[in-house]
Amino acid sequence: MHKHKLHAKEKIIELFFGFCGMLSLLVTLGIITIIFKETFLFFREVSFFEFMFTTRWTPLFSTKHFGVLPLITGTLLVAGIAMTIAMPAGIIIAIFMNEYAPAKVRRILKPALEILAGIPTIVYGYFALLSVTPFLQKIIPSLSGFNAISPGIVMGIMILPMVVSLSDDAFAAVPKEMKLGAYALGSSRFQVAFTILLPAAVSGIIAAFILAMSRAIGETMLVAIAAGMKPSFTLNPLVPIQTITSYIVQISLGDTPAGTLAYQSIFAVASVLFVITFICNAIAQKLRYSLKYQ
Repeated sequence: MHKHKLHAKEKIIELFFGFCGMLSLLVTLGIITIIFKETFLFFREVSFFEFMFTTRWTPLFSTKHFGVLPLITGTLLVAGIAMTIAMPAGIIIAIFMNEYAPAKVRRILKPALEILAGIPTIVYGYFALLSVTPFLQKIIPSLSGFNAISPGIVMGIMILPMVVSLSDDAFAAVPKEMKLGAYALGSSRFQVAFTILLPAAVSGIIAAFILAMSRAIGETMLVAIAAGMKPSFTLNPLVPIQTITSYIVQISLGDTPAGTLAYQSIFAVASVLFVITFICNAIAQKLRYSLKYQ
């Protein structure tokens, strides 16, 4: 009797966990279905070639153009600046935590990074707009009040905890025998860190780069506040730009009637964002599980 009750409880728990897993899958499929359904309606009115390969984005003007390239370049520009800040700093901090930091320092540093990760993104946005941009304008007088470089720098700080955490996991997974063997041969900490640890964890670091890039590409409030709302096909970080996510915010404020072409365009650009982040995440997962330590 006792074994029967235990088996019944296990079955109930198994069914509950299975339901939770299926629920997350169904929610994901529902989101994808809605996005691509509206995208299909959008492409019934706008040619795919115009959308993907032209450089004018004016869906709210009387003369409408739907070239998404300005939004893509704006998104990649800000994300690229963020990764230029976050990756070197994140890797160096992760190496410090693995090879140099005493246990006491590590216990302080990890919670500090977790606090950094817990700050709301809208706070980062106003920090970029009201603190970083005025400071940079003293150095670069031609810098616009809205620009790509300021949110890019702040976004790099924002995603730093993710880079540190993923890089730290990659370094921790390197077999200790490799490091001990290097120390036994007389290597210094610096030599072990940069000739043993870093090359051995390269697949995990690349995965960290791609996942952090996905996070930067999908950021919304920071770029909506500090980067501006001007879709410009440019790689100049000193002028206002618009990203995919900030455009979605602009249209979603409620002034655009549902069912219009401008309204459907947010689902089209959301599809582009979904495809970019999906490819990045798929590559990162592939790297994490297929590449071996070298």
